[in-house]
Amino acid sequence: MSDPKAVAAQIRMKLPSLTPLEGKVAADILVRNDIGETMPSREVAEMSGVSDAMVVKVAKKLGFAGFREFRRGLLDNYKTDTAALHSEISEGDTTSEIVQKVFRTAMQALEETFAILDLAAFERAVDYLHLAKQRGFYGLGGSAQIARDVAHKFLRIGMRTSVFDDAHMMLMSASLLGPDDVVLCSTPQNSPLLCEKATARITRLNLLDALFVATAQRDRKAANASLTGTIRAVQSKRRT
Repeated sequence: MSDPKAVAAQIRMKLPSLTPLEGKVAADILVRNDIGETMPSREVAEMSGVSDAMVVKVAKKLGFAGFREFRRGLLDNYKTDTAALHSEISEGDTTSEIVQKVFRTAMQALEETFAILDLAAFERAVDYLHLAKQRGFYGLGGSAQIARDVAHKFLRIGMRTSVFDDAHMMLMSASLLGPDDVVLCSTPQNSPLLCEKATARITRLNLLDALFVATAQRDRKAANASLTGTIRAVQSKRRT
């Protein structure tokens, strides 16, 4: 992995594909910041209570050639201060420290997401959204608000969407979708004050904004015409 910013994000992204034990080993390693250039896999394994072979296996499942490449990726990651930026708000933090943690963690999350973004997959998503007859946005909890935000944007340029925040309604809607329809799903926001799930909201909003702009760009003339019409429709309701 050539971009140091992508290391931590790539690891966290692949955690769900690991077994519980593998996930524990990966999580143990990710939160550490003391792995040196010459630290052997044996020492890392001992700290997690597993074998050398397990550490190597985890490294490979996370996309590295082996432990040495994994270790080099972690060392590069340390230089980006990612571990510090993803720290939770502590009871003794000052107002200044809280502001810095919130802003810097959000910025780091965006940089990490950009570093691992698959542009080919993004292009396919834009094509699907542009050509779809129906666009469904499903979200629970805080994610429902994100779904409403992006649906509002698409409606402004004349692309009709539906938003569902009830599990039963989601299933009913999904059962009626066809091959020409698109569904975007997101998970609930039920996180502590500051953590990966909290910063995920920032990255989702930015990714969806990028999807919206790229989709509108597919037919800029039609998008601008619809935008003019929808703005005019609500102009009288806006306070001057």
